[in-house]
Amino acid sequence: MKSFPFVFLFFTIALGHAQSSNELQNQDFIINDSEYLERRGANVMLAHDFYPESHQGGVGIIQNGIRVATNGDLRLEATPGQWQPVPKVGERMVDREQQEISIRMAYPDESKNKKGFNPIDYPDLNFAYTLKIVPSGESFKIIVDLDEPLPKEWIGRVGMNLELFPGILFGKSYYMDRSFGLFNRQANGPGSKNAHGIYELKPLAMGKKLVIAPETPEQTLVIENMNGSPLQLLDGRAQHSNGWFIVRSQIAPGATKNAVQWLVTPKTLENFTYSPVVQVSQVGYHPSQQKIAVIETDKTDETVERAYLFRIGENGALYEVLSETPKSWGDFLRYRYYQFDFSGIKEPGMYKIGYGQYTTHPFQISSTVYQRHIWQPTLEYFLPVQMCHMQVNDRYKVWHGLCHMDDARMAPTNTNHFDGYLQGPETLTQYLSGEHVPGINIGGWHDAGDYDLRVESQASTIHGLSQIYEIFAVGYDNTAIDQSQRTVDLLTPDGKPDILQQIEHGALSIVGGYKSMGRFYRGIIVPTLEQYVLLGDPLNHSDNEIFSNKVEDNKIALGQSGAPDDRWVFTEKNPFRELGTAAALTATARALKGYNDTLAEDCSSIALEIWDLTEVENPLLKVGLAVELLQTTKDKKYADYLVEHADAIASAVSRLGWVVGPVLPLVDDPAFHKKITDSVHGYFKEVEDLGNKTPYGIPYEPNIWGAGWGIQNFGVRQYFLHTSFPQIFPKTYLLNAMNFILGVHPGINTSSFASGVGSRSLTQAYGVNRGDFSFIPGGIGSGTALIRPDFPELLEWPFLWQQTEYVLGGGTTDYLFLILAADELLNKP
Repeated sequence: MKSFPFVFLFFTIALGHAQSSNELQNQDFIINDSEYLERRGANVMLAHDFYPESHQGGVGIIQNGIRVATNGDLRLEATPGQWQPVPKVGERMVDREQQEISIRMAYPDESKNKKGFNPIDYPDLNFAYTLKIVPSGESFKIIVDLDEPLPKEWIGRVGMNLELFPGILFGKSYYMDRSFGLFNRQANGPGSKNAHGIYELKPLAMGKKLVIAPETPEQTLVIENMNGSPLQLLDGRAQHSNGWFIVRSQIAPGATKNAVQWLVTPKTLENFTYSPVVQVSQVGYHPSQQKIAVIETDKTDETVERAYLFRIGENGALYEVLSETPKSWGDFLRYRYYQFDFSGIKEPGMYKIGYGQYTTHPFQISSTVYQRHIWQPTLEYFLPVQMCHMQVNDRYKVWHGLCHMDDARMAPTNTNHFDGYLQGPETLTQYLSGEHVPGINIGGWHDAGDYDLRVESQASTIHGLSQIYEIFAVGYDNTAIDQSQRTVDLLTPDGKPDILQQIEHGALSIVGGYKSMGRFYRGIIVPTLEQYVLLGDPLNHSDNEIFSNKVEDNKIALGQSGAPDDRWVFTEKNPFRELGTAAALTATARALKGYNDTLAEDCSSIALEIWDLTEVENPLLKVGLAVELLQTTKDKKYADYLVEHADAIASAVSRLGWVVGPVLPLVDDPAFHKKITDSVHGYFKEVEDLGNKTPYGIPYEPNIWGAGWGIQNFGVRQYFLHTSFPQIFPKTYLLNAMNFILGVHPGINTSSFASGVGSRSLTQAYGVNRGDFSFIPGGIGSGTALIRPDFPELLEWPFLWQQTEYVLGGGTTDYLFLILAADELLNKP
């Protein structure tokens, strides 16, 4: 090796891209083939996404590779939040002759109400309009034409909004005509209630022309209102913690055509080119593992640099280990990709990769790379912090107090809860609406970003943990959990395997509900929006006292002793969830045997009861439970069930091949084996073809939401396919899925999705901690999202659930499983 005399500059902010089009070189906006406006360094989308609740929709602007603005549309509130009315979106129309992109919009969008996900009542307002974006040289126009003038009572209430991403504006300046100021990190007064009783902050500025971040050339954005009403610069965080800064102008009385005319100029860097990004695992690699760094570049960048692998010396020097021109992979989304294969390097140590001016964070090559600091944070921090009905202590910190001890009241019938829970015309239990249901103020985990308990989250968590304990025999102990005292103490071993204690905690919730109600709960959640949006200690959700059910006590205000603040418990008839939960309980019974035999027996007896009672039209719904019962009981009737439905299983092998694979040795039927194995062969070809479509070597077709959880689950399935059919499925896809989660994924943010894991990770995440702009170690974010049609994004911002939300269930246990599986497969003889 030779000592390398200089260190590559670490360049964290990669800037935008330009299409391979000579037309873009003239710096004027055009309509490209993807139906959005484009000039070199700037893109303007119109309604490719419609997800305004999470800051995706309407007019959106990508400037020098960063999404700086979104949700450009007419809104009924100055600073709308998650549950405010949104318009119905029509079909996007592209008129290349007139150089105009337009879309028809209309209020109300009643589908939002009908689905029950938004607790809103649309106002008595019906109007339609056309929203347009029109190129104008280096600028573009936003134009709104109303079909009819606004009703008199809505004058001053309807306006054109454009939301500005706050995370890159803090500390930057703005000019509004002759006034000026700074974008503050927190929302500051003064404020007052408007004529409709809604609290608003005084506008930061008002005028005709707004210049944003004039001191930062790559971020300067100019907005001019060509009509009479002034622009307002507002702080949307006064009412909503997840709010953005907002530029707004009100619709003038009598206005129809050209009711809104803004001229917007996103300043771009001269000859802007997206800076290359090298995507590697932020943790590192096993010596025998395939090691491929993915290099993401501008499609127009014809310069291919040499890639360098350096070993980091103890003295800080970088020693060149490998140097070569990376292999071209091709185009994906909006970028061009190359691959730098350094699989032949096996010497243990710390390494970096350099390409051009980009240098990665350090990572290791070691046979023990997956044995410490990787999966443990999820088990010793994240799962304990999420535990409900407990006080969770962490040295000088209390993550939360003893909460929800007043669980729970039977949900009212015919209730469509704003978070999607639906109680039908019956309670399906012996309890009447409003009555206290005993036995469920124990166990369970808060569902990550929220404080509810969803049965599928609880079930998939105990199922995954039980599989982990059964397969990998993890006896790790670094947490003290005392169910009798209702306390959890982090970083305090108590002589009991943490995984078994966590399995027990989840099973106590599910079993407690079943024994009390004679069925599984659908979910347990707060009844009011005021409680639902609470950030902070869930101890403050309720008074921990069972509600009296006295009529007069319904008037006690929330926060006062005796208030009707108990969570509601919902039930349902849903064979899919019932059978899935029973399968989880069966696996749990095996794990808990010898640790908590009474609870293990309860799990087993409930699962057997569900098998006998649950009737299904689709026999595939019972396959998962049949597999678990076969492993537990070895009863031939469950093997016979699988054989009876062999054709259906084979036709759904992409969903069920990994489920039935592990029990093939327990099914004495050669024809069944052949049918399943033949279908698995076909499925492998499908996986192989999909994996070849991306530079990441896995099936990955991004949607609005980050695909991290799905890719983790794909990786777990690959373990079972590889171990059940090693002659067909290699371990490659499992390892590729793991690498994706740990940093080998598209976009400039190469963070590990697992908070606190690796040299760079998500440290602002959408957990219950999001109001503190912090993270919970071991929580797994949803991951890189897609701003349609082609822009991958993972922002350093804790309020975007489609990018950084933690969840229970597979989003947690699949990660644990992946890491442990990789360590086993790479280190076993």
